[in-house]
Parts: sequence; C-alpha cells; structure tokens
Amino acid sequence: MNEIGILNTIKNIIGERYIGDDCAYLEDLGIVITQDSLVEDVHFKREWITPYQLGYKSVAVNISDVFASGACPAYITIALSLPNNLSENFVEDFYKGAEAALYGAKIIGGDITGSADKIFISISAVGKTKNRNISSRKNAKPGYIIITKGQFGASAAGLSKLISGDNSSPELIKAHLEPQLDYNFADIIARTVCEPYAMMDTSDGLADALFKIAEAGDVKAVVDYSLIPHPHNVSKDFVLFGGEDYNLIAAIPEKYISCIPGANVLGKIVDYDGVRLDISGQIFREYSELEVFNHFGENNG
Repeated sequence: MNEIGILNTIKNIIGERYIGDDCAYLEDLGIVITQDSLVEDVHFKREWITPYQLGYKSVAVNISDVFASGACPAYITIALSLPNNLSENFVEDFYKGAEAALYGAKIIGGDITGSADKIFISISAVGKTKNRNISSRKNAKPGYIIITKGQFGASAAGLSKLISGDNSSPELIKAHLEPQLDYNFADIIARTVCEPYAMMDTSDGLADALFKIAEAGDVKAVVDYSLIPHPHNVSKDFVLFGGEDYNLIAAIPEKYISCIPGANVLGKIVDYDGVRLDISGQIFREYSELEVFNHFGENNG
C-alpha cells in the first residue's frame, strides 16, 4: 500500500477536481483549505520532540500548504487524540508552540479525544485568496524557470542525527523539529505573477515536488544540482529525497524573476520527452524511481 495508489483510488470515486494540489481551492468561497495529520512513531517520537516543538511543527506543516497555494493563512482547527498519561502541561506547551507558527492565522477550535497509547494530531488550515493569484501544480509550462529559497537536506540530516543519538549538529536537528517557513516568497509570487504558475512545498522532498509539478503539467523539469542550496555537510540523497524542509518550489515565467528578491533559479521547464525530471543527468521517468518516504512503510520517527 502506498500514498499514490490510495490517492488514485480516491480520485476514481470522488473525482479529481479538488485533489492534486497542496490545498483545495474553493473559488466560490474565496478560500483554500488543507488538512494534515501527524501520528506518533510515524511522523515523530515523543522522546525527540518537546510538546512546544510538536505544536509548532503540527501547525507549520499546514501553514506551509497554504503558502504553497499562494493564499494568506486565516484560520486553524486542531484535533488531538491523547493518551491519559499526558498532563495538562503537555496541552499548554503544545498550544504555545502552535501559536508561534500561525503566521497571522487564528486557532478557532477543533476536538480533543482520548487514545489508547499514542498521540494523534489532525489539523485543518484555511487561507484567504482575495487579490491573489492561486497556484496549481498543473500550471508549469515550457519556458518557465524553477525557483526556490531556503536550503535543502537539513531536516533529513537532523532526523538522521536524532535516530543515531548524535547531538553534534543542533542546527540540523532544529531544522527538522522547528521548520522555518518563508511567507514573503509565496506572498510576492501570489501578488506579482499574473499568468498561471505552479508552486508546492517540499514536505516529501525536493525531487518529489519537482516530479509532481512536471507530471501534473505534462512537462519536464531540468535542474542543475550545483544550484540547489544546501548545507555543505549534507548528503545528496538528503538534499533530493530527504523531505520536511518545507521550502517552496515555484515554476514561473522568467520575466518575473527580478520581482522576487533572493530567489534561487534551479533550472527550467521544457517539453516532455519521456523523462519527467533531469537533475544534472540523473533522470527519472516514473515516480516510483524516486526514493521518497512511504507513509505506509517503515516508520521514520
């Protein structure tokens, strides 16, 4: 069982109109909406993360999806399922962390239930779309450039340090536990780019995002690995496939690059020729060739 197969099954039943992007765009309501869940021992381990960090990251991963759509974060709901051996201090610190990751949104409610022995978190985020050009992965076109900000591979390297019990790189561990989002990058693109454009976050890895954008637009993404920002001590596998950096990747017309300060150009979008993604000669024709995290495989912590 894998995420792509499950999504295809769901699409066959309910259709594809609202499935495929980081957020569902409800144009008639002027909002985007997204939902993410975090499960103890799949997405995090209690001994590695403080309640504050868990609250922060749980909200941040949803806000990241709102940014990826080009919308402005507005509202958050939080559902918690908690084992009875947790204290009220856990809830207090969790919500303090959640408050620190709102980027202007407001927590407006949710649900609290008990669980047998593990923590389950499910969060929904709503974003406002007024005066913004909302993105879609399918909008990448030949001739567009691929841009980003931020570094790649730090979060995966931090997770590796946590797994091995190595505390020698606190900056990498912090990158995994407290991802920093870039609202300005998304905001400028949504307010400046007039043509259709593609944008998504790199929650499942840089190569994953590039491939999905190329596949959705039936194009090919060509990237120069030497242009990808990353910490000097992080492996190529972490940079391309590590995930959870929560940076944004966008494919936009080249004429807008001067409007986006600090953006790094990684490559370009070209016509599809049987290859979806080319990273300095490392080619990927099928999504299954990517070394991405499988939510239904072994736990990653």
